[in-house]
Amino acid sequence: MSWLPTLITATPEEGFNLAIKLSRMAVKTTQPDDEIRAKLRAVYEQDADALTAASHVVAVNFQTVAAANRYWQTQSD
Repeated sequence: MSWLPTLITATPEEGFNLAIKLSRMAVKTTQPDDEIRAKLRAVYEQDADALTAASHVVAVNFQTVAAANRYWQTQSD
């Protein structure tokens, strides 16, 4: 079974959580070594610019999920 069977979510909050998951999976796919990711985390968790960049990636993924959900069915009609 796929870890991403759909982009459809019931609520915006679920959509945001999915956006975070998408972002984390992209990092894990790009750097599959757990130890290296842990070492890098120690660096970027203290870097405001890196944290802002990470937030931007989540925001872009959230836009994608919102579009897939047709902005939560046009805000529940």
